[in-house]
Amino acid sequence: MAIPEASEPTGGPIARTWRAVRTPLLLFTALVVVAVLLSLGAERFPEGVLDPESVSPDGTRALVQLLEEDGDVDIARSSAEAREAVADAGEDTVLLVSLDHRLLPEEVAELAASDVDTVLVQPSALTLSAFAPGLDVTGRIDTGDALTPECALPAAVAAGEAGVGGESYTADPGVDAVGCYPSATGDALVQVTEDGTTTTVLGTGHPLTNTALSARGNAALALNLLEADQVVWLRPDPAQVGGGSSMWDLLPAGLRWSVLPLVATLGLLALWRGRRMGALVPEALPVVVRASETTEGRAGLYQSRRARDRAADALRRGFRRRTVPKLGLDPDASPDAVVAAVAERTGDDPARLRALIYGGRDDAFTADDRSLVRLADELDERSRKLR
Repeated sequence: MAIPEASEPTGGPIARTWRAVRTPLLLFTALVVVAVLLSLGAERFPEGVLDPESVSPDGTRALVQLLEEDGDVDIARSSAEAREAVADAGEDTVLLVSLDHRLLPEEVAELAASDVDTVLVQPSALTLSAFAPGLDVTGRIDTGDALTPECALPAAVAAGEAGVGGESYTADPGVDAVGCYPSATGDALVQVTEDGTTTTVLGTGHPLTNTALSARGNAALALNLLEADQVVWLRPDPAQVGGGSSMWDLLPAGLRWSVLPLVATLGLLALWRGRRMGALVPEALPVVVRASETTEGRAGLYQSRRARDRAADALRRGFRRRTVPKLGLDPDASPDAVVAAVAERTGDDPARLRALIYGGRDDAFTADDRSLVRLADELDERSRKLR
């Protein structure tokens, strides 16, 4: 029966090229899509209380957007940035300071020396004494409680009732101050004028937040207090802790140097194991190939690696696979039974047959290529006798 030849692949050069590149192209496209999705998911918006870029409930992004409709807003993350922005701004500028407890005393003093109107949001005692001396914290009410202005300050009067409940303040006698939104413990909003500049102290940042800006007169009060061509919004970032050591620095020097020979040893081990010849792995051929071609190919592999022991074992296994059924023996028959049966049919010496069919510790048939050919010839001779 004739063995069919392998057919030529169908399609022209374009079709063959497409079949070759479509799988890598599909994998590359999938990797690009996954990378884009991961990069989009990794994007994080600023967060934090009174953060001018945060859209969370306690952020102030909504107020900043309203201010930007009529003027410019510069967001500063340090006192140095705030001073630089104030210096570059025009005359109609307001500096808003929040979370001032993150500032150093010398930074507070430098800001207080700036000739600019300032709005302090729930300032610390240090900041309060630097910007508005003679003003003291005298009490506190629940955050966000609604209070009425009950003062002549235009910004508060126009806003009306607002949720300014928080810390309350009282000014010493002789201080040029206007107090608004009074409670039993003091005023929730106080504006102090000194040397032509005003400092407005607000006892809470609640009415400025995204969640409370639309309630009562909170938005009107915030916009009135920050009405200017340019607003410099200072919200200092937390101080960065310097120094520290990495895990690598904490390791002893001797242990660090031991990594080098360890890596070299692993590389040599991988090279040694990777070059070792393992067992042949059978696999289905994608096309029809003549038996002689596969035999010659395997023989070529054995010859290139000088694997005469493997070649001899393959010859003997093939002989036993063809011969044992003809002798009426079970495929799992013992070597003694196989040798005895072959000796009985051929009349050969059992000891010689055992060395021929099964080999031994010192196999004479694997000494060189001539001996291996002689083994194949003698096995063929026994096969002819057993027909």
